[in-house]
Amino acid sequence: MPERPETEDEPDEVRIERDSLGEMSVPVDAYWGAQTQRAIENFPISGIPFGRRFIRALGIVKKAAARANAELGHLESPVAEAITEAAEEVIGGEHDDAFPVDVFQTGSGTSSNMNANEVIANRAAELRGESIGDRVVHPNDHVNFGQSSNDVIPTAMHVAAVEALRKDLIPALTTLEETLQRKASAFDTVIKTGRTHLQDATPIRLGQEFDGYRTQITHGIERAEEGIGHLSELALGGTAVGTGLNTDPRFPERAIESINAQTGCTFQPAESPPAAQAAHDAMGAAHGALRTVAGSLNKIANDLRLLTSGPRNGIGELEQPENQPGSSIMPGKVNPVIAEAVNQVHKQVVGNDAAIAAGAAEGQLELNLYKPVIAHNFLQSARLLTNAAEVFATQFVEKLEVNEDVCETQVDRSLALATALNPAIGYDKASEVAKEALQTGNSIRRVVIEKGYLTEAEAEDVLDPKAMTERAILSDE
Repeated sequence: MPERPETEDEPDEVRIERDSLGEMSVPVDAYWGAQTQRAIENFPISGIPFGRRFIRALGIVKKAAARANAELGHLESPVAEAITEAAEEVIGGEHDDAFPVDVFQTGSGTSSNMNANEVIANRAAELRGESIGDRVVHPNDHVNFGQSSNDVIPTAMHVAAVEALRKDLIPALTTLEETLQRKASAFDTVIKTGRTHLQDATPIRLGQEFDGYRTQITHGIERAEEGIGHLSELALGGTAVGTGLNTDPRFPERAIESINAQTGCTFQPAESPPAAQAAHDAMGAAHGALRTVAGSLNKIANDLRLLTSGPRNGIGELEQPENQPGSSIMPGKVNPVIAEAVNQVHKQVVGNDAAIAAGAAEGQLELNLYKPVIAHNFLQSARLLTNAAEVFATQFVEKLEVNEDVCETQVDRSLALATALNPAIGYDKASEVAKEALQTGNSIRRVVIEKGYLTEAEAEDVLDPKAMTERAILSDE
C-alpha cells in the first residue's frame, strides 16, 4: 500500500506505519509501530506504563524465542541475530521510553506484546542498516514467530515476578532479617515488661521480642520462596488457547532453557498450557505470600512505634532515630516516619492483593483477561516491599537504642509479676497481692513480703524478672 501524502494537519515529525486496520501516524523517531500507537490513543486511562521488571521480562522472552526459532530453523540467522541484539537492549533498559502503553489496556496484554514486537522489529531493522518502519524485520512474522500474546504475556508475568522476588525482595528481607538478629543479640540481656491486650503482662527479654520479629521475617523469606515455586511454570508455547497451534513442539523447552540461562532462575513448561493461560492461580497464590510479608512488616512497625512512643509520656522503652522533624508547629517533635511508611505500604499491598485475587478468579473459558492489572499490582507490591524492608532495616531498626532505665522501672512496677507467685502461694493469694498492689501503688514484692506470704529472700528468688523469661522445671514440693 503506498504511503499517504502529508496534509496540512499532519506534522513532518511523523512517519506512516501500518497494521491490519490500516495506516497510523507514528512519531518519526519512535521505535513502536501502528498497533502501539493505536493503544496509546485507545487507553489514555492511568498514565501508568509497565515498569522496568516487566519490560525486561518481555525482552527476555523475545530473545529466548528468537534463539529457539533460529536453532529450530524457523528464522534466518541474520534476522534472529538482529532480533536478539535488539531484545538485549530492551533487557538492559535502553528503550524503556519506547513502552508507553497504559497498564489498563486489552485484558490479554496484546498491546504490550505488540509494543515489544514492534520496538524490537524496528530496532533490529535499524541494526541491519535499514530504516525503521520498513518491516524488513517483521513484528509478527519474525519477532512473534511461534508465539501469541496469550502465552507471551503470562510468561513475562511469571519471569518478572520471579526475578522481582529472587533478586529484589528476598535480598531486602534478608537485610532486615540480619538487622533484627543483630538487635536481638544486642538487647538480649535487657528485661522489659511484656504486654498482652496492651496491658501489662509477665516480663520478657527485649532480645526475645526482637527475635520474634526476626522469625517473622525468616518465615516471610520462606513464603516468598514458596511463591517462586508457584510461578515456575511458563505458558510459552501454548499460543492462542494453549494447544500450541503454529509453534514447533520443540519450541517451549528450547526457549525456556534460554530464559533460565538469562535469568539464573529455574522455569519449566507449564503442566497444562490451557490452565496457564486461562487462569492465574499461581499469581494469586504467590501474591498471597507478599500480603503476608506485608502484614509481618506492619506488625513489627506498629510494635516499634508503640515501644518508641513518648519520649516522656509514652512507653519509651526504645529510642527512635531522628530521621526528620516531625511537626510544622510543634518544635522538637520527632515521629517514627519510616515505620509509618511501612504501615502505608502494607495497606497498598492489601489493596493490590484484592485486585489480584479478583482478577485471577475472572478467567473466562480459554483466557484470563486481567493479565495487565495482575502483573502491574504484583510487581508494584514486590517493589514497595523491597524498598520498605531495606529502608526499615537501615534507617530505623538499625538505629534503635534501648532505654534500660525505663525498662527496669516498668518491670519493677508491673502487677503481672504476681503471676510468678502462683506456684509459691497459690492463685487466690497471688490475686490478693496484685489487687492490693494496684490499690496502694506499692510493688508486688513489697506487698507479698508485708503480708507475710514470702520472706525477703524467697521474694527475691520467686520474683526474679530474668528467671520469668525462661522455662523452668517446677518443683513438686
